[in-house]
Amino acid sequence: LRIEENLSAAWQRLAGTYVENLPWLECAKRYDRPHTFFYMDPPYWQTEGYGVDFLFSEYERMAEFMRTCKGRVMVSINDHPDIRRAFEGFHMERLDIRYSNTNQRQGKAEVTGELVIMNWEPDALGGLF
Repeated sequence: LRIEENLSAAWQRLAGTYVENLPWLECAKRYDRPHTFFYMDPPYWQTEGYGVDFLFSEYERMAEFMRTCKGRVMVSINDHPDIRRAFEGFHMERLDIRYSNTNQRQGKAEVTGELVIMNWEPDALGGLF
């Protein structure tokens, strides 16, 4: 009975959900509408990534998509001068992210800079966060 309950709950939760296996740009263009919100989390530039080649030209393509799409796009990416140049002109907010699982023995947490890049301006109530 527990399996049936879990499957039923998963089915209800995922009703109306689409799962695509497409290149990111093809998928984004397919669903681009004025009411669409895209959250993009590409591999960090000049890091190991996710075992998938993601050339710098892909970040440039992402910025171009953000300039021309109908919907709103938010990208989270590492703060790197090359990334800032590729996404120049967009609203950017820097966040200091603390990863506490990197060095548990010494009790230190690695702090890294992350950018949140948007193709719209947040409201005047103090930004996005």
